[in-house]
Amino acid sequence: MGMNHQEAKALLADHLQDYRCRSYEDLVKLRDCPSVTELVGSSGTKYQVEVTVLWDDRPGGNLRVLGAIDDGGWRAFKPLCDDFILTPSGVFKGE
Repeated sequence: MGMNHQEAKALLADHLQDYRCRSYEDLVKLRDCPSVTELVGSSGTKYQVEVTVLWDDRPGGNLRVLGAIDDGGWRAFKPLCDDFILTPSGVFKGE
């Protein structure tokens, strides 16, 4: 049985919301230190979520927060991803 894309996408969006609420300065501190979390969907499926914060274009510039989710199956080789970019002034770029 394959990963439930709707469930995984919703879990990832919800998890990334926590990062969207953080300040630019707080996110800079998390740069290059991936965070891995295990979440359980309403279906009972266990998912692994990895969030990485990195410079988008240059050090001191925009930050890209990249989240990836998989269920440990074949999807681990090509996880479902979502991201956002935060500028130093606290604006979400491209939204």
